[in-house]
Amino acid sequence: MFYYIIALFVIIVDQLTKWLVVKNMELGESIEVIQNVFYITSHRNAGAAWGILQGKMAFFYIITTVVIVGICYFIQTTTKGKVMYGISLGLILGGAIGNFIDRIRHQYVVDFINTYIFSYDFPIFNIADSSLVIGVILLLIVMLKEESAAKKEKKHG
Repeated sequence: MFYYIIALFVIIVDQLTKWLVVKNMELGESIEVIQNVFYITSHRNAGAAWGILQGKMAFFYIITTVVIVGICYFIQTTTKGKVMYGISLGLILGGAIGNFIDRIRHQYVVDFINTYIFSYDFPIFNIADSSLVIGVILLLIVMLKEESAAKKEKKHG
C-alpha cells in the first residue's frame, strides 16, 4: 500500500504543478528562476522524451497501460521486504500515470521544467518525467546491489 501512496503523491504533485502552469502562463512563456540555469517554461509535448513519436497517442495508450499493469503486478508480488525496490516502482508508477492523465485529457503532456546544463538547453520536462527517471535510476541501483550480493553469496558459499 505504501508504494501506491508514493505513486499517488507523485500524481497529485505532477497534476497540480501542470494545472498551475496551464492556468497562469501562456504557452511559450518563461519565468527565470536561476539565470542561465533554471526556468519555468510553459510547453506542450505530443510525443515522448525529446519530442520523439509525436502524435502517436494510440501507441502511448497501449504501452502505458501495459507498463502500469506490469508495475502493479510487480509491486504486489515482489516488493515484500524490498523497500527501495518498492519505492522505485512507486515512483515509476506515479510518473507513468501522471503523463498518461495528460495524454488522455489533452492528447499531449504539459512540460514546464526548463534547465540548462553546462550551456546545453535540456529538453523541457515535468514532475512525472522526473519521477520516472529517479525511479528507474533507483531501480538500476537496487538491481546492481542485488546482483553484487548474489555474486558474493555464490563466491563465499
